[in-house]
Amino acid sequence: MKKRHLLAPGPTQVLPEALLAMARPILYHRGPEYEVLLASVREGLKFLFQTKNEVLLFTSSGTGGMEGAVVNTLSPGDRALVIRGGKFGERWGEICEAYGLQPSYIDVEWGRAVEPDLVAAALTADPSIKAVFTTHSESSTGVLHDIEAIARIVGKTPAILIVDAITSVGVVDLPMDAWGVDVVVGGTQKALMIPPGLALCGVSDKAWAMVQRSRLPKFYFNFIAERKSLEKNQNTFTPAVSLVVALHESLAVIRAEGLTALFARHDRLARATRAGVMALGLQLFTERPTPALTTIIAPPGIEAGAIVKRLRAAHGITISGGQAQLKGKIFRLAHLGYADESDVVVCLAALERTLADLGYPVKLGEGIRAAQEVLVQAC
Repeated sequence: MKKRHLLAPGPTQVLPEALLAMARPILYHRGPEYEVLLASVREGLKFLFQTKNEVLLFTSSGTGGMEGAVVNTLSPGDRALVIRGGKFGERWGEICEAYGLQPSYIDVEWGRAVEPDLVAAALTADPSIKAVFTTHSESSTGVLHDIEAIARIVGKTPAILIVDAITSVGVVDLPMDAWGVDVVVGGTQKALMIPPGLALCGVSDKAWAMVQRSRLPKFYFNFIAERKSLEKNQNTFTPAVSLVVALHESLAVIRAEGLTALFARHDRLARATRAGVMALGLQLFTERPTPALTTIIAPPGIEAGAIVKRLRAAHGITISGGQAQLKGKIFRLAHLGYADESDVVVCLAALERTLADLGYPVKLGEGIRAAQEVLVQAC
C-alpha cells in the first residue's frame, strides 16, 4: 500500500472537516437551513478578503470568476492593460480578446516579477485604460507580484485594478480594502482547502460603479444579480450546495487560526522547502517567490518530467511540472492550504531519493536537515 500525498498547486489536499461535511445529506438551497449557512459563509469571505463589501460566489472554477470580472466591469472596445508573466497572466489577455476589448500588454520574463514603474508608465501613456489585469501569485512560475505597489499606482487613476488571487487568497496578505484593490478573484481548490468548483469575487465601491455602466454581455456571471441574491442569503442559480457546506467548514478553520498565523504558516513552510532544495544543490527558478509553492530548475541532464513521474510512482507524491516553455525544465512543490511541516519533510525526503535514483549526486538527509533548521527556528 502506498499513501498518497497531493502537493500540487491545485487542487490541493482537502480539509477533513470539509470532507465530512460534504458527506452529510444535501441541503435544499432555497430552505432556511441553507440561508443560515450562507449568511455565515458571506461573513467568513469578507474576513478572508479583508473587505467590507460583498464577496460574490459562483459555481465555477476560478477562470469563471476571471471571466466575470471582465464582463461585469467593461464595455465593448474598452482599453485594458494586461500584465503577462505566466500562463495565468496570459489568460487575462485571452478573456479580454474574446470579448472584443483592446488590451495592451506588459510582458514580463517568466520567473520575474513585474516592475510597478512599468504599470505607471503604461497608464500615463494611455489615460483611456479602464482596467489593469494582473496576477498576484502566478502559480505557473512561482512568482509573487507586488500588488500593494501596483494598487497605489492604479488607485491614482480612473482605472480599476483586477487581480487573479486564486493562488494567494489565504496564503499571503492581500488586504483588499486597505490596499485599494478593486476586484479580487479567488477559487476554492487552493488555500481554501476544499475541492474545485467555487469562484469568489470581491468587488470594491470603485469597481461597482463600473459594473453599473458595463455593457458587455453577461448572464450567469452577473455581478448585480448575484449581489442582490446574496443580500437575501440566496444564490441566483442553483449553487454547488455541498461545496458551500465545505466552504463553511474551511472558513471556520481559517478564522480560528487567524490571518496573521495563517500567513506566517505558509511563509514558514515556503522558507523551509526552499532551504531544503537549495541544500541539495538545486536552483530556484523565481526571484520573488510566492509562499504558495516552490519552483525549482531541474538539474542538468535530468528532465523535470522524470522527477514528477518518479515521485508519483515510487512515493505516491503528486507535484507539478512546468507549463508551456517551461515544460521539462522546472518542477513545482506546493505547500499551501491544508499543509503542515510533515508535508515538507515527507516531500523533501522523497525528492532526495528520487534525485539519487535518477543519478543526481545527493547526500541523503541534507535537504531535510536544512528544512528542519528553518522549522525549528520558526517555532
